[in-house]
Amino acid sequence: MVPDPAAPPGVVCTGLAKTWAGGLVAVRPTDLVLKPGQTTAFVGPSGCGKSTLLRMIAGLEQPSAGHVLIDGKPPAETLRKAGLSVAFQDPSLLPWRSVRGNIELALSLARRPVNRASVDQLIALVGLQGFAEARPAELSGGMRQRAAIARALATEPQLLLLDEPFGAVDELTRQQLAQDLPRIWEARGTTTVLVTHSVTEAVMLSDRVIVFSPRPAEVIADIAIDLARPRSAQDARQPRFAALVEDVFAALTRGAALRDAALAAQ
Repeated sequence: MVPDPAAPPGVVCTGLAKTWAGGLVAVRPTDLVLKPGQTTAFVGPSGCGKSTLLRMIAGLEQPSAGHVLIDGKPPAETLRKAGLSVAFQDPSLLPWRSVRGNIELALSLARRPVNRASVDQLIALVGLQGFAEARPAELSGGMRQRAAIARALATEPQLLLLDEPFGAVDELTRQQLAQDLPRIWEARGTTTVLVTHSVTEAVMLSDRVIVFSPRPAEVIADIAIDLARPRSAQDARQPRFAALVEDVFAALTRGAALRDAALAAQ
């Protein structure tokens, strides 16, 4: 059977590791298999190496050891075909372009047709109605972040990588985006990886939570999120949701204890 080029890719990390110049180990050798169409959250202490791992998956950071395959190919191949989008904590919008212009540029660079109505729908989805022609300097940090999320979604990527995408967004908007955005990538079957410090957000958005230790990052727990979709704020008040949140917190605590024991043994 010929593979469907529009099908979401799986991601395989084999022995993936990163050591910075000077010898600082950021990520210990890591083996991960991310299933096609699945949403996976990476959770761990600040500075543990989650974002470095995400950047290696994206092909934006070269590993010191190991490799990444996206649908059986190196990340550069997926990037070349515009099948991968990344939204970072820093929105990195072009300051001389409007919100609409930044989103349409992503489509142009990916050699995709610019559909004004579709762009308008994305702008409305992230809550920026009335700001389509505003430039980044005229927007708050949270609004710039929302524009960056819309830009990442515009090309309908097969693989979507999100690094603290709601970090600069107010709590009410954060909750709304956490309900609305998964409906887009789920409908498209997008394989999604999310880095977040919010355990509640990880459980709300993902099918699976990978918990990392303090730096250098290594996997402490791999927790399946067995909750039906779509999810809402009401689901966050259910006992099963609370139990999963507690499981993630318990894994984070184990990771911290292992780190403390290792330091004490030195």
